[in-house]
Amino acid sequence: MKSSCTFVSVMSDSKARLYLCSVLVSAFLISCFYFTGSVFFAGNYRLLSGFGINGTQRDANYDNCKISGRLGKGVYAGGNKDSEKCADKCKPLGSEALPEGIVAKTSNFEMRPLFGDVDEKTSLTGSVSLLAMPVGIKQKELVNQIIQKFLEDNFVVILFHYDAIVDKWNDLEWSNRVIHISALNQTKWWFAKRFLHPDIVSEYEYIFLWDEDLGVENFHPGRYVSIVKEEGLEISQPALDPAKSRVHQQITLRNRYSRVHRRYYKLRGGGRCDENSTAPPCVGYTLYSSLNLSIFLLVSETDCSFLLLCRWVEMMAPVFSRAAWRCTWYMIQNDLIHAWGLDRLLGYCAQGDRTAKVGVVDEEYIVHMGLPTLGGVSGGNKVDNETVEHSSQPQKLVNSESLETEEVKSDNRSAVRKQSYIEMAKFQKRWNNAIKKDKCWVDPYSDLKKQEGH
Repeated sequence: MKSSCTFVSVMSDSKARLYLCSVLVSAFLISCFYFTGSVFFAGNYRLLSGFGINGTQRDANYDNCKISGRLGKGVYAGGNKDSEKCADKCKPLGSEALPEGIVAKTSNFEMRPLFGDVDEKTSLTGSVSLLAMPVGIKQKELVNQIIQKFLEDNFVVILFHYDAIVDKWNDLEWSNRVIHISALNQTKWWFAKRFLHPDIVSEYEYIFLWDEDLGVENFHPGRYVSIVKEEGLEISQPALDPAKSRVHQQITLRNRYSRVHRRYYKLRGGGRCDENSTAPPCVGYTLYSSLNLSIFLLVSETDCSFLLLCRWVEMMAPVFSRAAWRCTWYMIQNDLIHAWGLDRLLGYCAQGDRTAKVGVVDEEYIVHMGLPTLGGVSGGNKVDNETVEHSSQPQKLVNSESLETEEVKSDNRSAVRKQSYIEMAKFQKRWNNAIKKDKCWVDPYSDLKKQEGH
């Protein structure tokens, strides 16, 4: 009996040792496989992810990288002995399969010849700013005066032809030096959203997005750029000549005794503006309206005198820094082509304190003629040489009676205005919904709004 038990014990010990041995061998093989696999994937992970195997990780890396201050982190193809050195390289998304030296990160609007060298006299390589403007052939003479001034200061110029007429501009000597883009009955903001993407205009320090009905007798683009640089303005506009312009907002009027102003004062009546004011329309020149947007929809057929009560300001001549435009472009809604309501929120794109970064330049000022363009007027709205000459004479601000007369003459201006109000309501609704859904977003002006609410 005793020997039997001893045999069983020996058999049990042998099985245990065999089992233990197999476990150790398996663990060793697994470790070897894991080590080998880790080395392989460490060297090739970036290459694989660049071809879409790990798109989520690639997009995350893209968002964490900055190229030229703002582009994005690409994924570097690795697998060589310098993979650790390459880990910190930044490449734009989509260029991962290319060697870094061939990646062209920016573009511009300089036209190139089909053959031969670039003519240095006509080259715009030194251009630092861009003028983009919607134009119609009926305002040809006004536009001609504006373009001549900007080209003299080596601006790049893009004309957005909303009437689809391009050939009739060919007789002007500068026509072949500017970019022409044509789309029938589209607005300035429609064109801007589609053709002024921040990555395309990143080479330009300032973007002038102007209307065509502006007098520039007292405006010099080069001097203006110098002033906004010295003053640190990210969003600006030239002041309006109060004696000759159609004005919708007091803060845009020229102050003859200042170089730049960032606020205006109203010490009587409702909606006072003083030294302690921190929000538009007292500062920042962009609109802030506390009125319910449903009111706008009910008064869409009324005249612009009501809009003064609503604190609405037309963005006829805004100027954006490169950084401010990048922010603004993202805020422009692709389907809301009139961009009403956008002006109320431009302060968020001021790259800092809107009371300091947004202003009106008094030394360089313009005349806003307030001519009807999109929507048209029966009988035409051509501005000829005689009209331009007479524009130097004082023009009274338009009253409700004259606006009603204009409304009767209109073909569809009332419909355009009504659509603008509808779009403003949609934009405000989207903004409010975006605030509610984005739990990470912090309103930099929330405390100021609470103070003003009391």
